[in-house]
Amino acid sequence: MPRTLQQLDYTNRFARLPGRFHSAQQPTPLPSPYLVAFNPDAAALLGLAPEAADDPVSQQVMTGNQVLPGHEPLSALYAGHQFGVYVPQLGDGRAILLGEARNERGEHWELQLKGAGETPYSRMGDGRAVLRSSIREYLCSEAMHGLGIPTTRALSIMGSDYPVYRETAETAAVVLRMSPSFIRFGSFEVFFYRNQHDAIRELADFVIDHYYPACRDAARPYQALLDQVIARTASLMADWQAVGFCHGVMNTDNMSVLGLTLDYGPFGFLDAFDPGHVCNHSDHSGRYAFDQQPNIALWNLHCFAQALIPLLDMDATIEALKRFQPLFEAAYGQRLRAKLGFAAQGDKDEELIVKLFGRLYQGQVDYTVFFRRLAGFIPGELNAPLRDLFIERETFDDWAADYAARLAQESRDPRERQAAMLRANPKYILRNHLAETAIRQAIERDYSEIERLRTLLAAPFDEQPGMDRYAALPPEWAQQISVSCSS
Repeated sequence: MPRTLQQLDYTNRFARLPGRFHSAQQPTPLPSPYLVAFNPDAAALLGLAPEAADDPVSQQVMTGNQVLPGHEPLSALYAGHQFGVYVPQLGDGRAILLGEARNERGEHWELQLKGAGETPYSRMGDGRAVLRSSIREYLCSEAMHGLGIPTTRALSIMGSDYPVYRETAETAAVVLRMSPSFIRFGSFEVFFYRNQHDAIRELADFVIDHYYPACRDAARPYQALLDQVIARTASLMADWQAVGFCHGVMNTDNMSVLGLTLDYGPFGFLDAFDPGHVCNHSDHSGRYAFDQQPNIALWNLHCFAQALIPLLDMDATIEALKRFQPLFEAAYGQRLRAKLGFAAQGDKDEELIVKLFGRLYQGQVDYTVFFRRLAGFIPGELNAPLRDLFIERETFDDWAADYAARLAQESRDPRERQAAMLRANPKYILRNHLAETAIRQAIERDYSEIERLRTLLAAPFDEQPGMDRYAALPPEWAQQISVSCSS
């Protein structure tokens, strides 16, 4: 069993694609690196021992200071629509793919350094990442996995006192993140706009052969690929909306063809429920507001489908895109019924949900706390823990009467319903103030809060003794936290 990074089995399938898909790029070393965080859960996916965190060679690899035999470092080319405007060339501006490791189960994981220096796609940037943003990505990718939402993973954070300049001078960091693939919608767009249709076909064949092999047996494999990406994206949007996750930068270059949550920047989870919440302070128009995410996903899918048009039938493509909305609504409805404790769909469930969201918005009620407490709802009782979340208690009472009547239609034992609701409504999420606390301590070289949060968020639905403060309502100072594209 492999113990360190140098003992993994590297295959590097993406590197076998021709040079027009990527550029060879060696990482730029960082001086005097030190370990900030190491994730044993992600390490287990590779077959790594936890002790790999302390292996000097592995630490150098995780920083980008050493390249191992079997690695073929490269940065990928892609384009994309950023805030609705097409940008003809983007690419991995601060990401370098080291290689692809195959574990003992035959699973493939690409290992990518984020923040390891300039690449041909840096666009006058320095190719570096700062400690602040690295901690946020590390924690959120693992928090999303704990919630059961498809995502890239994070193995480690390596830090250095090397200065990196954003709004102010900050210290550098490198995240080693993992994914079956980092191919995105924009990976196809770049070749569509360059009129290189053979490259589109080659990349589509690569994706089908390695990630959607069942599509190869379909009558129209490329149409089947589009169908799969639409279905996975619809499911992902239902996941995001159900837990109150805001991505912040849903550009087409940040959309995974595998339906994964990709590229954590100015993300956020809802505190007080606000359907129009904009978590990215760089998003001045509110394009990527919380309630717009499903619509933007569909817009992005149109861009992806357009890039595949040389391989597709136009009429079939239009029909495929029309299926997104019903797929999303079905998946989202299912998740909301689970949150509310409904085993089956009721005739007036949508009306009840709309009424609830209106009450939550009106009262600026915390989204996560409300749904977690809802599991303890008792028909006919005052339900003070829920009622007290509302400034105007009567607005809750009005809805609670309708909710109690709906629960009366359920055949499940109330204890079974409560247990199911606790499995659908997390107690712990990565609120911005929790990440900010970990960041502030890490700046002082105390990394214990990063590990505490990682462990906590790996089991967000569980009652964890002594950790209730992490499930409490956010403090007032949390409202002053600002995240932007530099985050």
